[in-house]
Amino acid sequence: MVAVSYFNFLFPVLPLFFGFLLDALIGDPRYLPHPVRWIGALIVFAESIIRKHFGNALMVSGLFLAIFVPLISTTVSLVILILAYRISMIIGLAVESVMCCYMLAAGDLRKETMSVYLALESEDTELARQRVSMVVGRDTDGLDEKGIIRASVETIAENTSDGVTAPLMFMALFGTAGGFFYKAVNTLDSMVGYKNDKYIKLGMFSARLDDALNYIPSRFTAIIMIAAAYLLRLDVSNAYCIWKRDRRKHLSPNSAQTESVCAGALRIRLAGDAWYFGKLVKKEYIGDPIREAEAEDIVRANRLMFCTAVIVWLICIFFRLFISYIFLYL
Repeated sequence: MVAVSYFNFLFPVLPLFFGFLLDALIGDPRYLPHPVRWIGALIVFAESIIRKHFGNALMVSGLFLAIFVPLISTTVSLVILILAYRISMIIGLAVESVMCCYMLAAGDLRKETMSVYLALESEDTELARQRVSMVVGRDTDGLDEKGIIRASVETIAENTSDGVTAPLMFMALFGTAGGFFYKAVNTLDSMVGYKNDKYIKLGMFSARLDDALNYIPSRFTAIIMIAAAYLLRLDVSNAYCIWKRDRRKHLSPNSAQTESVCAGALRIRLAGDAWYFGKLVKKEYIGDPIREAEAEDIVRANRLMFCTAVIVWLICIFFRLFISYIFLYL
């Protein structure tokens, strides 16, 4: 009976525990199907229907899109989990752990940005430019070596929250299906949340919903990232100062939270003007150019990202253990 009691106490934590380890160790293998690609395909399909039949009501259609895609994604994930657990607890645990892994991007983010670093180390700027284009939304054709480094560090810093800690928090609070809900909204924002002529109406509600969901996670992650900077012996004082000063210097209300901490911890300057779809977008600088960015900053940013992720992961584990204890023993 005691063993059963301990198993029931620990079980709610196991998918999140194994899912994070799977992501850290293997990332997202390209040869396996990925739910986020399916969500992306659903968005593309829904957008084509909307533009074909409801092109004159893009704002209303955008509201429908912002509700429909997360609802479908959450429902499908719940159905899969219910069916898996009906077969057996072990199969259910395995399926849910893999699903948790798919919601996280730490392993893949490190893999992609380190490929940029390796290209820079081999002095192949053109290859580095091609590789960084896979992980950033800006135009990369005109980036020099410093621009490639800054773009890589920025995407690591921003996606520490969007791709790692925020999904962890949603899964800790609302289970794996909650992670799918968050990921659907985040994917919507990345695909239709642009403030250009094509998407300003269709993507408005998706962008606003993504901003709302990330408001608390981005700020919590920034605070944890400052602690991680201390553990890694980076410039924690500067990280805090730049965060206080520059955390709102972004078109998004959330992105500069972690970018400012990273810029301060590494003592470099990020952001500034960038080209998107052939148009120059004016952006404020984040951080001070205490020193020039170098390729090794990609490595440092990845370490900062992983340290931050591990701390948040442990907090989420203890939170779920606490909730499990309340339900079982109080």
